[in-house]
Amino acid sequence: MSNSVPKLFGTLVFNDKVMKERLPKETYKALRHAVESGTALGIETANVIANAMKDWAIEKGATHYTHWFQPMTGITAEKHDGFLTPIGEGEVIMNFSGKELIKGEPDASSFPSGGIRATFEARGYTAWDPSSYAFIKNGALCIPTAFMSYTGEVLDKKTPLLRSMNVLGKQAARVLKLFGKNVAVNTTVGPEQEYFLIDRDMYLKRSDLMITGRTLLGARPPKGQELEDHYFGNIKPRVMAFMQDLDRELWKFGIYAKTRHNEVAPAQHELAPVFASVNIATDHNQLTMEIMKKVAEEHGLHCLLHEKPFAGVNGSGKHNNWSMSTSEGENLLSPGKNPENNLQFLLFLTAVIEAVDKHQDLLRLSVASAGNDHRLGANEAPPAIISIFLGDELTSILENIECGKPYCKKGGVKFTTGVDSIPLFTQDTTDRNRTSPFAFTGNKFEFRMLGSAVNISCPNVMINTAVAEALDSFAGKLEKSTDFEADVLKLIKTSYAKHKRIVFNGNNYSKEWEEEAAARGLLNLKSTPDALIRYDSEENVKMFEKFKIYTAAEIRAREEILLENYSKVLNIEALTMIDMVNKQILPAVYAFSSDLAEGVARKGACGVKAHAELDLLKKISALTDSAYDAAGKLSDTVIEAKGITDFKESAFFYRDNVLPAMQELRMSCDALETMTDRDYWPIPTYCDLLFY
Repeated sequence: MSNSVPKLFGTLVFNDKVMKERLPKETYKALRHAVESGTALGIETANVIANAMKDWAIEKGATHYTHWFQPMTGITAEKHDGFLTPIGEGEVIMNFSGKELIKGEPDASSFPSGGIRATFEARGYTAWDPSSYAFIKNGALCIPTAFMSYTGEVLDKKTPLLRSMNVLGKQAARVLKLFGKNVAVNTTVGPEQEYFLIDRDMYLKRSDLMITGRTLLGARPPKGQELEDHYFGNIKPRVMAFMQDLDRELWKFGIYAKTRHNEVAPAQHELAPVFASVNIATDHNQLTMEIMKKVAEEHGLHCLLHEKPFAGVNGSGKHNNWSMSTSEGENLLSPGKNPENNLQFLLFLTAVIEAVDKHQDLLRLSVASAGNDHRLGANEAPPAIISIFLGDELTSILENIECGKPYCKKGGVKFTTGVDSIPLFTQDTTDRNRTSPFAFTGNKFEFRMLGSAVNISCPNVMINTAVAEALDSFAGKLEKSTDFEADVLKLIKTSYAKHKRIVFNGNNYSKEWEEEAAARGLLNLKSTPDALIRYDSEENVKMFEKFKIYTAAEIRAREEILLENYSKVLNIEALTMIDMVNKQILPAVYAFSSDLAEGVARKGACGVKAHAELDLLKKISALTDSAYDAAGKLSDTVIEAKGITDFKESAFFYRDNVLPAMQELRMSCDALETMTDRDYWPIPTYCDLLFY
């Protein structure tokens, strides 16, 4: 198998190697120039590329092509058209033109638009993104594309990402030019993907999992993750078989799947890829999630990507490892051996600190969702307060620059184990902080707030644009400098002093930090509605419009889409819960309590006291009444929520009224589960789902 990986890798991708082999030299050069310079391709060049793509795809068994895009649903979309073209009575040829490659026209009205497109205004456009390779999936040539309305508004997640990459690249290049470097800059990301695997037969017996992706009911099992024995533990044969097949499938798509292991919670696992350009990484992560589900089904499993599928154990996140690299291969966030003397690194580091502090709300709202609200704040998920972990060494360096003091570097400490046969190695200068939302981890920042199901484009749009704004400001000042080194140090000092409140190296879970963060003036946007209403703040609109990432109308549309999605998700969950309780849980408990009452009566007729049964019957009857009343209350609350037409008011109503009503109902039902005979309980329990 190991020898075949290089041969297998990228076999379903029309990548650079394939293009070099199949395109005329001049066509290939024109395509590379278009990608690197951001210029449009001519139709003649597009025709040549389209024909080569078609021939290659047909050889791979494809019969159709599709413009593969990422609408505001957060997942991908595709409409397949055949290569088949009639040429006469009963005759066809396989054809694909440059025009079909460059532009498609899917219906734009049926995707979320936040009011940008009315139902009767159906036309929209998909436009080829040549910076992301085409690939073959399910017998179709998939062409990564941007998606926009007939009037030009952005309706997808890819277009703003490409814009933000371009803007950050330009501003970073301005700064590097001042250091004597004429290079291009790209942002790179390695998104670690957490997920749960459960038995598919069990999954199919729970309507909450099928409809909402999470368990709306369920008592905690006797054993959860307390023993910490699942983390990095031996991988079960059934799961390993899934992981092996998953790797093989991902490698075919050119996805750099590298690391696999058990995560903390029972039945939880993780996959981590090698870094790639953020555009490629986003496409790859969307494909990864889709392929995970497909491969799991082939193994009789189901892959859960919800942020919190099970109460009481770890939720699933997606750690977004973000950095900047030059066309010469230099990582701009690599400190080097002597970071205290690396002015370029310190300047870029300071730009990130300023960006995160100024735009805490954007980073927070970029990960906001109904599912992620259940996850943030515990079980290795960072809290809702944005802060940066730098570690002791870098914090010390910046503090010394601010105070005008020289930094005294500590020598590397040799790590000893006390075992002679184990080689010595140098201890790192700082520890990791698993509670930090935005942690520096050696040569990158790990944004750890993302939920496992999120499309990573939005968080990276926010980071890219915010850092571009800081670099634009830095470049504008330094381009006027007469003493470059002194002015760089002055700029680092001034910016760090103003924005260092965002740096925190301690325990982000502690109550003391929450109080200290408030004293520092940091935001604590605990819920999705709290975060999303800040999308269209004056400062945010100004930044996005300046760098042409979004228009004010596009920002307002996204705010509306996301708030409506929050309300819709909670409405679906509430209705599912009501249905399960009324049609499954209560009837099961009625049957059990009826049989229990009959047993009590029989014993009583024999003159035997049924103390245990009677006591249990009373407790179950009381909880049954509570569950019945709570289900009715939840139903009434949902009806009231449906009458609210304002999308902001609706989101807050669902948060403040529907969610608490759901929790109240769950408490009664979960208590009933612990008392009801297993043979009567109608749905698989947490033990059934997590331990297979």
